[in-house]
Amino acid sequence: MPFHVATGDVLGLLDIGTSKICCLILVPDRSYRTSEGAAPGYRVVGFGHQRSRGVKAGVVVDLDEAEQAVRAAVAQAERMAGVRLEEVIVGAACGRMRSTHFVAHADIASGYVRESDIKRLKAAGRAYAERDGRLLIYLDRLGWRIDGVPGIHDPKGMAGRRLSADLHAITADDAPLRNLVLLIERCYLSLTRAIPSPLASALAVTSEEERRLGITCLDIGGGMTSISVFADGRFIFADSVPVGGNHMTFDIARELRTPLAEAERIKALYGTLVAARSDEHEVITYPLAGEEEPTLHHTTKARLREILQPRMEGLLGLVRERLQRSNVMSYAGERVVLTGGASQLIGIGEFAANTLGRPVRLARPQPISGMAASSCSPAFATVIGLAAAAQLSRGCWSSFPEYPGTQESYLGRVGQWLRQSF
Repeated sequence: MPFHVATGDVLGLLDIGTSKICCLILVPDRSYRTSEGAAPGYRVVGFGHQRSRGVKAGVVVDLDEAEQAVRAAVAQAERMAGVRLEEVIVGAACGRMRSTHFVAHADIASGYVRESDIKRLKAAGRAYAERDGRLLIYLDRLGWRIDGVPGIHDPKGMAGRRLSADLHAITADDAPLRNLVLLIERCYLSLTRAIPSPLASALAVTSEEERRLGITCLDIGGGMTSISVFADGRFIFADSVPVGGNHMTFDIARELRTPLAEAERIKALYGTLVAARSDEHEVITYPLAGEEEPTLHHTTKARLREILQPRMEGLLGLVRERLQRSNVMSYAGERVVLTGGASQLIGIGEFAANTLGRPVRLARPQPISGMAASSCSPAFATVIGLAAAAQLSRGCWSSFPEYPGTQESYLGRVGQWLRQSF
């Protein structure tokens, strides 16, 4: 049954990943409030997901293939909701995201902090974050200072000579973000906001108390693993490593010389990181790739574990290296939360705890009203978390860059092509 709501009340969320593309459509629900970490006041009326094509490690590598997959996911959600999307909020995980901290300053001309002083400080912070030609996708203030005095909650109207702000910025390379914008436009949609995927997935699977005490969240997806760190309730660090569940599938396919589809089946049904005595005797049957006559071959669960463990050790080693290099470990607390599709591998929690030397919790996203419980799996943490991130970003300076004069709309380009061709 169609939902009769104003266009501005419809919230479209899009997660363009390496293994799948998901679209959620939400509408206001004043009578419902979700548990913490989810989006208050919204309910799901449309949900669509398709196997991803044309995307690798969060980067669009084939516009035509990616467009078809995005169109199919959006159309599926629109049919279920009975509404037509015009705008979407997208999770951004491409462009070699870089998380930086710095201090921006602005002189207080009148002696009292005014809105114009805050705007000048914001402009200075944005200019500094984008100084190397990178694009800003997230900017938040971690604290205010007036004349060097920290702990200011709201500086507006306060007396002083110099206003300072401790800022956290996330930037990315220009070209991958432009291609993401182009992909959205080719699907007859407009991009209202791009939110860092690590922030979204973390908000979906961590509690407010965990974020206040300090938590590190790892979202292990198909083509990459995103890292997010919270301390004192603030989002203080984001990064990613280009290793995910698909790499484990490739390892199985290469070592066993079996087709990728068969390798994915073997990983899903028998994959484990926990050693058991019975593994040497538990036989797995599979076909070889490229054989004209189907001949079944055999391996053991113990051999499969030997294939998976080195890849997971390498992934967690990269994560540990990125965290140590960032100098946020002392603020991040001890606990680690794992989510994402590849986090469902048997024994990954204990394995990660032993490798990282920190307690690990496996997490699935909190459901949003109207969403089936079966859809609230760790694989959908990012798209579910985008709803909570959209609410959170209203209180910070997060923004998506615009391209005046360099980015014509898709319909405009089609019109130009028609004029030139005929």
